[in-house]
Amino acid sequence: MPLGVETRFLVLRDRFSLAGRTALVTGASRGIGRSIAIAFAEQGADLVLSSRKADALEAVATEIAALGRRAIVIPAHVGREDSIDALADRIEREAIAIDVLVNNAAVNPVMAGVLDLDPGAWRKVIDANVTGSFLLTRRIARGMVERGRGAIVNVASVGGLRVGPGLAAYDVSKAALIHLTRALAVELGPRGVRANAIAPGLVETRMAEALFRNEAGYRAYVSSNPLRRHGQPDEIAAAALFLASDAGSYTNGEVLVVDGGSVI
Repeated sequence: MPLGVETRFLVLRDRFSLAGRTALVTGASRGIGRSIAIAFAEQGADLVLSSRKADALEAVATEIAALGRRAIVIPAHVGREDSIDALADRIEREAIAIDVLVNNAAVNPVMAGVLDLDPGAWRKVIDANVTGSFLLTRRIARGMVERGRGAIVNVASVGGLRVGPGLAAYDVSKAALIHLTRALAVELGPRGVRANAIAPGLVETRMAEALFRNEAGYRAYVSSNPLRRHGQPDEIAAAALFLASDAGSYTNGEVLVVDGGSVI
C-alpha cells in the first residue's frame, strides 16, 4: 500500500535526524561553526565543540544544553599539531565515538597577492586551513573506519573554486581542502565513511567583516549575485545537516556550493 503524504513526510524528516550520533565541530564558538552545532543539536545530536576560546564555547554549550543535548567543550588550535593531538587524545581517552566531523575552523589573517604575501602568513593560513583539517581527520576518521560508518564535512569556500583579489593564501588553502575532501571520499568511501565539502559564498560572519567594510566591493558582489544578497550562517548549517545525515547518504566527494548563484 502506498504511503500517505503525512507518512512520507515523516520518513523524509527522519532522514535528517542525527539522533544517537555525536558530532565534532571545530570553530564552533561563533558564525558558521556555531550555527552548524546548534542545527545538529536541534536534530538530536550530541556535540563536541572546539575552538581556541573556552569561554565562547561554553556559551554555545549552554545553548545546546537548553535543547536537551549534551555538549563537551575541548579548546584547541587547529594551526598547532600538539593542540590537535590533545583534542583527539581526550576524545579517545573519554571513549567518545565521533560519527560526524565538521572541519570548519579557519583563518584569514592577511589580504595580499602572491608577490606581496609574507611567507609566515602563508604558512599560518595553510597550517590552520589545510594541515589542521588533515591532521584532525586522520585521527578521527580511524574510529569511523573501525565502526564502518561516518561523515566528514569540510567547510571550504567559493574561493577554492575561483580566485579573488588579495586572497591568494586563503583561496589556495580552500582549493587544497576541496581536493583533500575528494581524496578522503575515494579512500574512505569503501569503508563506509563519506566526505564532502561546502563552498559558501559571502556569509555574514566576523571573519568576513573586512569584505563587508569594503563598500564598493560589497555592492559589486550583491549586484552580481542572482539573489542580490549575502548569506547567513544558518543557511550553511542547513547544507551541513544534509551532508552529515542520512539525507545525504549517497553523496560523497561533492562540493556543495551555497552562494546564491554567484559562481554561475
